Formats: sequence, structure tokens, C-alpha cells
Amino acid sequence: MGFSTDAIHVGQEPDPLTGSIVAPIYQTSTYVLEEMGKDKGYDYARTNHPNRKALERTVAKLEGGRAAYAFTSGMAAIDSVFRLLRPGDHTILSQAVYGGVFRLTTKLLVDFGLEFSYLDTSCLEKVEAAIKPNTRMIYVETPTNPTMIVTDLAAVGKICKARNLTFVVDNTFLSPYLQRPIELGADIVVHSMTKYLNGHSDCTGGAAILTREADAEKIYFIQRSAGAGLAPMDCFLVSRGIKTLAVRMERHNSNGMTVAKFLESHPKVKRVIYPGLASHAQHELAKRQQRGFGAMLSFDLGSLEAAKKLLNHVRICSLAESLGGVETLISHPALMTHASVPVEIQKQIGITQGLVRLSVGIEDVEDLIADLDQALAKV
Repeated sequence: MGFSTDAIHVGQEPDPLTGSIVAPIYQTSTYVLEEMGKDKGYDYARTNHPNRKALERTVAKLEGGRAAYAFTSGMAAIDSVFRLLRPGDHTILSQAVYGGVFRLTTKLLVDFGLEFSYLDTSCLEKVEAAIKPNTRMIYVETPTNPTMIVTDLAAVGKICKARNLTFVVDNTFLSPYLQRPIELGADIVVHSMTKYLNGHSDCTGGAAILTREADAEKIYFIQRSAGAGLAPMDCFLVSRGIKTLAVRMERHNSNGMTVAKFLESHPKVKRVIYPGLASHAQHELAKRQQRGFGAMLSFDLGSLEAAKKLLNHVRICSLAESLGGVETLISHPALMTHASVPVEIQKQIGITQGLVRLSVGIEDVEDLIADLDQALAKV
């Protein structure tokens, strides 16, 4: 079946009891046993429930994985993946990784004996040079948040296969509609389902999609043991959002390109970072490994004062954390999403005080451009 058909039908079958086209929300904490040792597939909502199982089937199908597990947030899913490691293990991560991942790894997981190296994973020579005898995993964001650096997934996948390393890809920025990391060699894909998979800014959620049975068994054990599985109502909302993922991503993709071109031509914008522009260093790579360029972009206004002027005068764009919703969200990475990253590291990876991140929504693009234009006039 095609992507849209799978997104609408896999895991979203009509309710067999009533024929309801939308499956019910199983808002219950426990399930009654038929007799001792015999249940109907569920016993307690922390370990599993029908809404979570259905959503996991959908996400696994769309990413092309063996299994998927839904968590309370993207960070909960990412944390579960790092729990596959053992004390003394080393992981290579994309340098411009999301601030929450940087915080998790540098402030928490290092206390459990794990070792992390952060580097530009778009440079394959640096990746090869960073591999040590105790390296067990390479974790890549592509494009990176918020610097939009693109990593060659097929090339890193070959490195991981040759060295027997687990290859993890965060596919949040593009969704499986625009990028298929497993087809390019990834062993595990993670998502903040809060973003494009849900798409409506009305719940949080995360997912880990596995290609290997052993990893799937461990992740499920972690999910039910730590109690971070996604609740029924939130699973329902993400499943609802996924049904329109394909059509939403087409509009996001179109709007993203139009806004990026507008910003690149504006005299008050110093630089636009968007893989869909020919000016982007990895434009050709993005064309090759992505189905589209998405709706995430960053642009530099040259100073914190200029960025604040813009951010305080937008009207349709919403000044807020997060991304991937139908509404356009705008933020200041240095002081918002990446505030936990030390200033010296921000500078090293290209997060300047004038950098603004834009998650382009699906509004009428003419209105978005008019809003940005009037806000830029205040700069």
C-alpha cells in the first residue's frame, strides 16, 4: 500500500465491536481477567493498552521498522534508546544536537558511566576518527536542530555496519514522509511525536522504532518497567494526527521553501539556513536522501537586539517552543530550545545570538510572508 493509505488504515482499523470508523479511547487503568492466568491481551495500562498498541503498529509501518514503542515524550524515547548501552560504552552524537539531548547526556547519563563525543557528523572523516574501542553507538540528527546540518545517512550506515555499531537517527524534523532512515541503514529511529506526527500541538509523545528483535525486546522491557508509555488519550491524538501526515507535509514543504526564498532575498536577513536552498552546504545531499526539504529553517539577523525586535513584533507567527504544528512557531534557540547548552558551545556549533528558528506552518503562505515582512520592518 502507499504511504497515505498506510497512515490512515494500519493500526486504525474500525472497532470490531461497534463498527466505529474511529477506534475508541480505552480510558482505563486496568483490565479484568477472564480467569486466573487468562486475559484478553491486556492486564494493566502501564504495560500496554489498545490505543498504544495501535499507534505503535502505525509508526512501525510508516518508518519500515520491525517494532515501535510509544513514550510520553521524545526525550523519554531517546532516554530508553541510550539505556541499551552499558557503563563504559561510548556514543558519537551530532554536534548540534537538540538541547534536551545535550542536557540528558552531559548532566545525567554520564553519571551512569556512559561516555559521549559530540562532532559534526556531516564530516565522515571526523566520524571515523572519533570511533574508539568502546564505541557502541552513533546518534545522528539530520537536519540538526537548529543549524540544519545534513548528514549522509547511507555513508554513516556503512560505517556502523562495518564496525558493528548501533546507528540511531532522530527523524523528527522530516517525518517518515520526507525521510526514511531505516532504508538508508539506520538500526533505530526516534521521534518526538509531539511534532509532525501529531501535528496539532495538543499533546506530547515520543517513539522508538527498532529493526532488530533484541533491541525491540529491551525497549519494551524499559517502557513497561520505567512506566513511560504513552497514555490512551495522547495515543488517540497522535493516531488522529498521523492520518493527515502526508497532506500536511506537502503543505509544510511548499510553505517552507517559499518562506526560505523570501527570507534569503530580504536585506535585513544576514543568512538563511535551509537545505532546500542552493546556498546550503549539503543541498545536493538533501535532494538525494530526502523526499522534500521540510518546513524547518533558521535565519540570522546579526544580533540579539535585532532578533528580539522581530520576535516581539510577529503577529501570525507564534513565539513559542516546539515545532511541527499546523501553526507557524518561531523561537530563539540560544535563549529558548538550547538554553541548556553552554554559550561557548553554542558559538562553536553556530548558534548565534541573532539566530532565529522557524517552524513554518500550513497557513496561507502569503500571510506568513506579510507577517515576517512587517516584523522585519521593525528591525
